[in-house]
Amino acid sequence: MTTATPNRVRIIEERLLSADWYILKKTTFEYRCRDGRWQKQSRETYDRGNGAVLLLFNVERATVVLTRQFRFPAYVNGCADGLLIEACAGLLDGDDPQTCIRREAQEETGFVVRSPRKVLEAYMSPGSVTEKLHFFVAEYGLHDQVSAGGGDVNEGEDIEVIELTLTEALRMIATGAIQDGKTIMLLQHAALVGLETLRLPGREGLPQN
Repeated sequence: MTTATPNRVRIIEERLLSADWYILKKTTFEYRCRDGRWQKQSRETYDRGNGAVLLLFNVERATVVLTRQFRFPAYVNGCADGLLIEACAGLLDGDDPQTCIRREAQEETGFVVRSPRKVLEAYMSPGSVTEKLHFFVAEYGLHDQVSAGGGDVNEGEDIEVIELTLTEALRMIATGAIQDGKTIMLLQHAALVGLETLRLPGREGLPQN
């Protein structure tokens, strides 16, 4: 296996294609292959910033809190009603990942997040999208829900809050009722290590940001 080394990319030209909602660029560059050859390539990249996602869980109830909301890209790509079941998430928008996910969780689900803990990072669609997601877990109690959630209506959000057992959520992955990638990753992580382990700081995962 060859490890990537510095100075393997030389930017030739960068063109801004769109800056309407996020940033779409076309970049022409040279890439040094493993055998030393320089190869000219061209790629489009969509930069919407980095984000954070959180799985809320309760050990005693063996439950997780998810959301259901309309996603237009899913609607135009085969999702009949466009509604996806997801873990709460959002873009950093200049905040650190922990601050972001506390804000998004309360806005979307109504839960105050007490102790978010980072478990992994991942590039979600590295072929064209620059976004990196910071994945968190946090335990909740029913007293932590301070509002009904629902998202920001000024941003067109209409979010339903859902509480499921972890077993039910995993079954919904198998049946196709849950198809969101980041949510599947967090649910599978919870199933792999167990909810009891998720509540123990320092047992697994990455350092907090």
